[in-house]
Amino acid sequence: MNNGGIVYFLGIGGIGMSALARYFKAQGFEVAGYDRTCSPLTQNLENEGIKIHYSDNPSLIPENIDFVVMTPAIPANLQELNVLRSRNVKIVKRAEVLGMLSRRCKTLAVAGTHGKTTTTALVTHIMMTAGRKISSFIGGISRNINSNVVIGAADDDFLVVEADEFDHSFLQLSPFASIVTSIDADHLDIYGDYQHLTESFNEFVDKNSDEGIVIYHENLPIKMTKKHLTYGLENANVVARNIQIVNGLTEFEIMTSDDDVFNLHGEKFVMPLYGNHNVQNALAAVMICAFSGVDVATIKEALLTFKGVQRRFDIRVRDEKHVYVDDYAHHPEEIKAALTAARKVFPDKELTVVFQPHLFSRTRDFMDGFAESLSIADRVILLDIYPARELPIEGVTSSALLEKITSRDKMLCTKDNLVSTVKGIDPELIMTMGAGDIDRFVPVFESLFTKNDV
Repeated sequence: MNNGGIVYFLGIGGIGMSALARYFKAQGFEVAGYDRTCSPLTQNLENEGIKIHYSDNPSLIPENIDFVVMTPAIPANLQELNVLRSRNVKIVKRAEVLGMLSRRCKTLAVAGTHGKTTTTALVTHIMMTAGRKISSFIGGISRNINSNVVIGAADDDFLVVEADEFDHSFLQLSPFASIVTSIDADHLDIYGDYQHLTESFNEFVDKNSDEGIVIYHENLPIKMTKKHLTYGLENANVVARNIQIVNGLTEFEIMTSDDDVFNLHGEKFVMPLYGNHNVQNALAAVMICAFSGVDVATIKEALLTFKGVQRRFDIRVRDEKHVYVDDYAHHPEEIKAALTAARKVFPDKELTVVFQPHLFSRTRDFMDGFAESLSIADRVILLDIYPARELPIEGVTSSALLEKITSRDKMLCTKDNLVSTVKGIDPELIMTMGAGDIDRFVPVFESLFTKNDV
């Protein structure tokens, strides 16, 4: 990994891969890559001087590559992958690279099936506000830095990293301190069942440094042998109480039990994020940053100035006629949290949700959960299932999901007809949700509602 070499990325358009690509370019490497689909993210990378192509064409691979970074989502039959293997080029997964970087300095790792991106962005913003020397890899675009990566230097004090459980990736990391936000059944196409998913999370926390700490949400099935503290809203070591929205901002107080190791008891925090799930994300971020030596006053300043993450309860339009919120939610628990927050923040508005299911296997595994969570909305518009890396599964369709939803108004819709359908409804509060390509509609709806062209 000598500076000045050539690094080639297979699947460069992913949120995590693009962050690494930017990191290596900033370190003096020549960076190029392949991705199946052109997107705003890949276009930004090209604008930053990274060469990208979108066809599986081995003739477009640069010569004299030093090593290849690949995403686990790359199919085994990709021509470029097999040609690179035949050349005996060093090929590493993204997680292995993060693992190497995590051994350079103290690593603050944020894991969990939900909440890890917002929490990682919060930790990053707090540490930057405190003036700490850090690098950071975030699974979304933090609005404070308009990026998914903070590029530091060889003498960084900390590495902040979103620890992804997909494909067991987080087991490559060597954390100093860790957060686990949640362990809900997900990625069962990888793990098979919930027990194996839980075992992987327990293996992750066991990698934590003996000098550090593991901070995890109350009631998680974690078996701890390391120093640890729990957080939550009820019976944890550190809890958030008196949660309320005042002047458009969320306020909460921290209460602690036993020894107040962070000197946080009774402190009140204010932030421009909504929902009990985000209060708990903030609570975890506050704890790990306090453990890392950031003072309470700086943490308060950082929370108040945090601008959020794109596609995480991302309020794109808010005026007298329309409210438009975009969210990455693609699991029943995430949908429930986001819609419940919308009900609380906008209690008098009729709620319409446009949802694009992600993966046939996930839709099959959580069909009833999706139906229950989506039924919180007054109106549900379902798009077809986004297949990503999967082939269709017989009987697993958006139509089957629609039948189980109990909202008073529900419908199927194609992507081609979505804009005209929404125009015809003229919703006062609308949320788009999903992890597929539904984000392509965000600028369209933002323009539509900003101009009130409905």
